[in-house]
Amino acid sequence: MNYETINPTTGVRVASFPAHTASEVEKAIAEAHSTYHVWRLSTFGERAAILRKVADLMRQRIEPLAAMITLEMGKLIDHSRGETLLSADILTYYADNAERFLAPVQLKQASGGATVLSQPIGVIFGIEPWNFPYYQLARFAAPNLMAGNTVLVKHSPSVPQCADLFAQLFLDAGAAVGTYTNLRLTEEQASLVIADKRVQGVAVTGSERAGSAIAEQAGKMMKRSTLELGGSDPFIVLEDADIDQAVSTAVFSRMINIGQGCACAKRFIVVEAAYDQFLQGVRKALSSLVAGSPVDATTTIGPLSSERAQNLLLEQIERAVSAGATLIQGGVKIKRPGFYVEPGILAGIDRNNPAYMQEFFGPVFLLFKVRDEAEAIALANDTPFGLGSTIYTGNIDRAQRLALEIEAGMVSINELLWTAPDLPFGGVKGSGYGRELSELGIHEFVNKKLIRSAAKPVRYVAVG
Repeated sequence: MNYETINPTTGVRVASFPAHTASEVEKAIAEAHSTYHVWRLSTFGERAAILRKVADLMRQRIEPLAAMITLEMGKLIDHSRGETLLSADILTYYADNAERFLAPVQLKQASGGATVLSQPIGVIFGIEPWNFPYYQLARFAAPNLMAGNTVLVKHSPSVPQCADLFAQLFLDAGAAVGTYTNLRLTEEQASLVIADKRVQGVAVTGSERAGSAIAEQAGKMMKRSTLELGGSDPFIVLEDADIDQAVSTAVFSRMINIGQGCACAKRFIVVEAAYDQFLQGVRKALSSLVAGSPVDATTTIGPLSSERAQNLLLEQIERAVSAGATLIQGGVKIKRPGFYVEPGILAGIDRNNPAYMQEFFGPVFLLFKVRDEAEAIALANDTPFGLGSTIYTGNIDRAQRLALEIEAGMVSINELLWTAPDLPFGGVKGSGYGRELSELGIHEFVNKKLIRSAAKPVRYVAVG
């Protein structure tokens, strides 16, 4: 397997890198395991100093780092800068808060005392996707490194240079070799890493298929895992919503990363009283978007990440239409070099249509008309996924009540569902399990060790 940089704006291969050899992988695991035994004994202050330095370097190097995101996966350049700064903020957040999050907890007892400690468990293996090349790495690495674990990372084969740049930041910040290690692995090699006794946990962000297979491997080895998988997030618009605001948020959410985000809004569920106005607003907003080079500040439609992504999306649209859906606008290739698709709107999707249960990873709006809020919630929950969701209504009490009924890990009311260092991220059902970011994210791969001491010896008597 080759790791390749293919510029999605032009379709031209820029660079190619071989997978690491078996001996290189063994050396990396051994270094990570050896470094763990030193890193785990370091203080929170010492770990924080490294992470803060990495964050500082990201801010100082924002232009070359952002340019590499745009080159390798086509993100609009201003969004690439935003991702770089967000990643730095995540590193800083855990540097600032990890000691408090992992502080010993004293338990009250009638006699004696008991304490729960949060201790590292070893080398943690992360398997990460291409769509947010630094953010995905930061939210995995920062909490685990601050907890005292060391990390190995298999990044996507389509962003090899982003992976190398991120790993180099740790060396430049003074981290020991083996603290953070980037590996270019085949699927077979990744399975061997999961099976290795020196590796104690696996964190995956990716497809439902890949996550299921990796979780099975980890489970067989009695290793902890977290999964952040796909989503087909509902965006509910009720009749009392501010429709103009709902349209603005809907378009922004769907077009983030050109629709290539797990927690982008994907299914737009609109009550019939607001449907025509919402549709008209979305059509107008999409028609104003401009396709172009993602390095041009005036561009609002960049390419999809790869030819494969482009072809898959176009095939999904074609199958949906063949099964009875209506393509209201867009949904076709844009005639220019690279992997561009005109933002599309699909409506008339019934439960027999393959599009009903699928995730569309690209700029396609799946539009549904419903009678009332009850039908909206039923449709929102009728999916194998459960990552994020959004509700637009003029009645906050109503929104809070409906939020309790939605089967998802995250619900946003009258605003964009977005990420931040202090907000937990994750889902339920086919969207996976476990949480990243916030205080919750640092507790996934630690040992909650109970230490109990009695005030005086306790004698136990067998009964029965």
